[in-house]
Amino acid sequence: MTRVVKMLLVHDLVEIDAGDIAVYHLDKENESKKVEQEQVAADRIFGLLPVEQGAEFRALWEEFEARETPEARFAWALDRFQPMLHNYHTAGRTWQEVGVGADRVLALNQPIWADGAPALEQYALRMIADAVAKGYLPAKSRGQG
Repeated sequence: MTRVVKMLLVHDLVEIDAGDIAVYHLDKENESKKVEQEQVAADRIFGLLPVEQGAEFRALWEEFEARETPEARFAWALDRFQPMLHNYHTAGRTWQEVGVGADRVLALNQPIWADGAPALEQYALRMIADAVAKGYLPAKSRGQG
């Protein structure tokens, strides 16, 4: 668990330094720009640290980004759960601001939750259904018919 928490923290530091684009704001153009900006941020941040520590943190960041280990997939699942949880507890504020519906929330997150944390996926699915029932989250994203 400590390794997962470290991965999440290192990932967030890089993401914040790069300008943190919310997952619901990403499109193909933003996604490639995000990857480039995060690489620059990682180089900068890890370069500021003592060599050994910089190498340790870069390895954690790269492991997170690659999603090849069970720990990295679990960390990704947690990383994708947090914005959903925040939206649920703010009556869907960001979802509503950007016109996101349950269809998009599920398309972006369910495969990651299923792969990294199946029990969390089931909890998230119930929470999404409840958000739709409460009117926090429409079933369809704006512009989709």
